[in-house]
Amino acid sequence: MKSNRNLHQTPENVPYTQRRLKTKPTLLLLLILFIGNILWFVVWLLPSDNPSLENGSESIATVDGDAITRQQWLAAMESRFGKETLRDLVNEAVMEKAADKYKIKVSEEEIDLEIALQRSVQDANDTTLHSLSTDQLRQKIRAQLILDKVLTNDVVVEDKEAESYYEENQSFYNIPTTFRTSLIVVNSKEDAERVEKELKNGSEFDVLAREHSTDAASASLGGDIGFVSSEQSSLDTAISKEVQQLKEQETSKPFVLQDGRYAIVTVSEIVEGHSFSYDEVSQHVKRQLALEQLPPSITPEAFWAEFEAEWIYGEAKK
Repeated sequence: MKSNRNLHQTPENVPYTQRRLKTKPTLLLLLILFIGNILWFVVWLLPSDNPSLENGSESIATVDGDAITRQQWLAAMESRFGKETLRDLVNEAVMEKAADKYKIKVSEEEIDLEIALQRSVQDANDTTLHSLSTDQLRQKIRAQLILDKVLTNDVVVEDKEAESYYEENQSFYNIPTTFRTSLIVVNSKEDAERVEKELKNGSEFDVLAREHSTDAASASLGGDIGFVSSEQSSLDTAISKEVQQLKEQETSKPFVLQDGRYAIVTVSEIVEGHSFSYDEVSQHVKRQLALEQLPPSITPEAFWAEFEAEWIYGEAKK
């Protein structure tokens, strides 16, 4: 970009009064947005003139003229997902209390390491990692790390034992390059070409995956199969071979799978591989060895009573 001293002055060269004048429109815009948010909040708090909105009978969908109400929708979500979702929230809150009480620290680097290690051994049919948002995944791993650290706080693992474990399992800490991949699987070449044409015409990949993909598990997630690497034995080798030829935000042409069906893949993110040294993973190794000395069934629920956790489903520990 060409520079122009008359058009691009640095903050140090701009007079103070001129900088104040430049900030006034921004401040005015922020004030307008702030007032707008307050007014919206007040309106939201006011009683609704439509009683159906208050009792949950608002129609949010219809089938052949029959309404599905907001209340039915919320009740269905609560019955199907409510208990596990609430359990996760309580567990995370309990672990935060435990971290404060036992002076446990979890760094962002530790979370990054755990994510990298989990992705490297992820099964292609396991949607645990990629069905969560980035924030949800990081919070879930943080809670697990706190639990592991609390449980192993008093367990001593010698350096020599940890180093030996690292040497024996060094391949586990050599993380290959992984590709965040979405997949559409169809039964014939003609079907694949039709999907390819729709993509070229501007259709969204996730929408087409839900509409056309015969791979039910990934179709429900818009085709997302998580992070793929060349070392995943549970994945069709045709898929791993194809994604390694793609760049970020690039989509493949139709290709044949081992079972004779056709597929199209797209890569949304590439995470470069990394070989972790012993120093980088020594605490992880020691924690794993310490956990092997403990019963495998200890969960965050074991700490609910200690931190007076209660929920609507009765007894705290299930």
